[in-house]
Amino acid sequence: MASETLSVRPQRADARRNRERVLEAAREIFGRDGIEAQMDDIAACAGVGVGTVYRHFATKDALVQALAARYFEGEDQIARAALKLEDPWEAFSGFIRNGAELLAANRALAQISADRPEVMKDAAIMADVELGFFGVVQALIDRAKDEGVLRPDFELEDVPAIMCSLGALQTSRGAYANWRRVLGMVLDGCHTCSGSKLPPVTARLPRS
Repeated sequence: MASETLSVRPQRADARRNRERVLEAAREIFGRDGIEAQMDDIAACAGVGVGTVYRHFATKDALVQALAARYFEGEDQIARAALKLEDPWEAFSGFIRNGAELLAANRALAQISADRPEVMKDAAIMADVELGFFGVVQALIDRAKDEGVLRPDFELEDVPAIMCSLGALQTSRGAYANWRRVLGMVLDGCHTCSGSKLPPVTARLPRS
């Protein structure tokens, strides 16, 4: 019985490693080919058979959803780390900057957010249900507002709007690749309240 248990453990470890390799390969291939990427190409990039890919992810949609879920796990970690900073503006702006860098490292998701925005929205909502993600981000926003360093009409819904806009630039080339300059201007606009009043939020995210 003990020998059977020992033999199962390496198999599970191999399965976990293969799953991670598939996810990394999918991130690369989707980033290169967009949502039309082929599972065969992902398998080749991961160095596994296509059957291994399908054992972990029965469909391409399941693989895309797993990538989105992994991204928001990272976003949640960034938000929680930012919440530990004493300076409310550094906490808020650092969350936005680091989140944008994480998105840049996952160019496939920028393409997915343009082609399949519902996938990213569903993954964000699931991160809120499972991790309390929206609550952490809202806490960053509220702290910055209370300190008077974030414009008072900034809303939680503005965060995905900023990220999706930056994602569209991150998938571009040439002058549009200067997305960090745009991010700097966006944050400057968030930091002051001297500009024009923003239009109201028309579609809100659900809160858990």
